[in-house]
Amino acid sequence: MMLTDGHLLDHRRPDAGQRSDALAALFDPTTFRHLERLGVGSGWRCWEVAAGGMSVVSWLAKRAGPTGRVLATGPDTSWAPPAVRPPIQLRVHDVGADEPPAEGFDLVHARFVLAQVPDPGRALRTMVKALRPGGRLLVEDADPTLQPLACPDEHGPEQHLANRVRRAMCDVRAEQGAELAYGRRLPRLLREAGLRRVEADAYFPLASPACGAFEAEAVGQVREQLVAAGRVTEQDLDRHLANAAAGGTDLATAPLISAWGRKA
Repeated sequence: MMLTDGHLLDHRRPDAGQRSDALAALFDPTTFRHLERLGVGSGWRCWEVAAGGMSVVSWLAKRAGPTGRVLATGPDTSWAPPAVRPPIQLRVHDVGADEPPAEGFDLVHARFVLAQVPDPGRALRTMVKALRPGGRLLVEDADPTLQPLACPDEHGPEQHLANRVRRAMCDVRAEQGAELAYGRRLPRLLREAGLRRVEADAYFPLASPACGAFEAEAVGQVREQLVAAGRVTEQDLDRHLANAAAGGTDLATAPLISAWGRKA
């Protein structure tokens, strides 16, 4: 599972592939930019933690080439195609509970993972343990409280409604125990885990067609909870989704915080 914009996204749901496509469209360019900066190349041994789709896994496989290895893990791997070819390998693994699937990785990458596991400290230690000396870790998580608006330019009733729905989503998730401000902590957590040369940045798309698609999927998943909480009505949500589909509300996502460092 992963949480972004305050919404719980479950890879095991029948429509998980659609959400994975939306997330890839929104955030893959940023992830790939960081992976390129870290120097991923031929022969690298890479671990994609809690993968929910093939976009990052396939990118890593092309860079690592036939002499490399890309291990994609998760508590469930039903999102993967029926057959994958080397250098890609699949394995069922729970980073929040299990020991590392192997050690000596040149790269470990996790996107929308740490804030969602019951013990993120343990999960982070597992990732660091899996690295070789000098290996790189890239972790990425959302921080809805840094930029809590669905429409930063709240100039009309459609934008006002979108922001009300977004606030309701975040409130519901916070009441369920979600850590919505986790992303900003990543640089400090990586340093405390012993990594060196730690850096980070933040990115959020605005007015992308994929923002509307992701909003519809995210709202659909928590719709019953929102209405039951009394924060919005069915009519509010129908109107918001129609506005999002029309493409004129300039929707934004929560910021994606990317942090990276090297093992000593």
